[in-house]
Amino acid sequence: MCGRYASTRSAADLSALFEAVDETGSLPPRYNLAPTDPVPVVWRPRPGPRRIAVARWGLLPHWVKDPRAGVKMINARAETVATSPAFATAFAGRRALLPADGWYEWRRLPGGGKQAYFLTPADGSVLALAGLWSRWGAERLLSVAVVTTVASGALTTVHDRMPLLLPPDRWEEWLSGHPALTPPGPDALARLEIRPVGPAVGNVRNDGRELVTKVDAKPTTDGSLPRLF
Repeated sequence: MCGRYASTRSAADLSALFEAVDETGSLPPRYNLAPTDPVPVVWRPRPGPRRIAVARWGLLPHWVKDPRAGVKMINARAETVATSPAFATAFAGRRALLPADGWYEWRRLPGGGKQAYFLTPADGSVLALAGLWSRWGAERLLSVAVVTTVASGALTTVHDRMPLLLPPDRWEEWLSGHPALTPPGPDALARLEIRPVGPAVGNVRNDGRELVTKVDAKPTTDGSLPRLF
């Protein structure tokens, strides 16, 4: 799953990276984005150029009565997104890219406690998480969800699922509604660093560069991989 991530690039940087018109004016760096938070999104609401806006994380289909329901719809599984009542309409024609520095996962340690990890490109490049968008209510609130897929390679030592990552050569086809849900290949995954980070990221009120600073991972009691959280 993806329940927490970082997105720290400026609006100007994202506008250049994604060749998109900035509609935000400015974006503060965020190192600890959580469900229902405002997040940057690249989308194309109508024919024309890509746009960068701010959306609420947690998709709100038009039939939802209470916006608090969005907290349950932060992730859309690639295996069922085309048929899910919550996500099928958005998948059919409302695609988005969610710019990210990386995302967080936790795994439980056999001796107790959890170790947090930040999964991020080792070269510092931007990630584009496959996303969906919707408009909700009289105020036309923009909301989004992250599409997730089965993890593979070394990432399975941290969690069994991951965001669907899209390389630049797939951004346009995704925004255009291409149905392919191809997971990233081994070369793309090999470029990701699985970085142990401190426990402060577990508190949604914490937000700063120190959250993504590498720390020594807590050792297991028997030297084996901790079981998945």
